[in-house]
Amino acid sequence: MFERYYQELLRLMSRATGCRDKAQDVVQEAYARVLAAKRGGHAPAPDGSERALLYVTARNIVIDQQRYHLHRQHEDIEHHEPRAPRADEPEQRLADRQNMDRLLAIIDNLPPRCRQAFALYKFDGLSHIEIAAQMGISVNMVEKHIINGMVACKKALAEGSGA
Repeated sequence: MFERYYQELLRLMSRATGCRDKAQDVVQEAYARVLAAKRGGHAPAPDGSERALLYVTARNIVIDQQRYHLHRQHEDIEHHEPRAPRADEPEQRLADRQNMDRLLAIIDNLPPRCRQAFALYKFDGLSHIEIAAQMGISVNMVEKHIINGMVACKKALAEGSGA
């Protein structure tokens, strides 16, 4: 009975969905729903109203699918809403500032030659050889000063984080 409308409905749903495979699924689902309604005692009236029922059912399936996909897109957007980088959050900025203050205090309390070598290395970006030449000490001594400064800083950070 409905076979005579299949190709016509398939063409219409192909245009509506933009995909022949999706259209075939819609048409199949529409046929299944109309046949189930017929079996359930909800027989459409004669004189071509089966065609109208089939077309309306197929159109409603397409609308439902579009609504579902639109809803899913909105859900995905809500779940993946961009957050500010952790570094921009006030708590993180405060913690970073406190760590920096703690480190600067530790560096200020280093012995003068150690502080000088450490600052030249970390803040000025000089190499061990350049620091040794500028300070008039051996490269080995520069390395020891830098290591002592690093250890002091790491220790201060570890104490500050409760580790």
